[in-house]
Amino acid sequence: MVLVDAGPLIALIHKSDANHARCVSAFQSLSEPLVTVWPAFTEAMYLLNFSWKAQEALWEMVERGGIELLTLEARDRARMRELMKKYRDLPMDLADAALVAVGEREKLRRIMTLDRRDFEVYRLAKLGRFVILPEDN
Repeated sequence: MVLVDAGPLIALIHKSDANHARCVSAFQSLSEPLVTVWPAFTEAMYLLNFSWKAQEALWEMVERGGIELLTLEARDRARMRELMKKYRDLPMDLADAALVAVGEREKLRRIMTLDRRDFEVYRLAKLGRFVILPEDN
């Protein structure tokens, strides 16, 4: 599985997004399923609020199995709080904390994100650095 942040979810749907082509290319090169967490999905849905059709397309990605929403467990909430405190100088938002916590839990190092600056800083406990997709140009 590959984690996916809000930015690529938006870019995959919104053809006018500057990162659309890069994200589509990265998505098409993957054989593993994409997974995300509710906070990242919520962020993407909010940022797509300019278009009901775009929001509907995001729902369709989930309904058709293109993206799976992973649940957050009680232990993830505690870890998210620790992470947000640890990275408060960036600061780390809730969606990023959820992605890192689930990455640790599921042992997932690969993430599709447009937020390279932060995800190059974040470290997964016992796993180290993220492998970030799409690759930098």
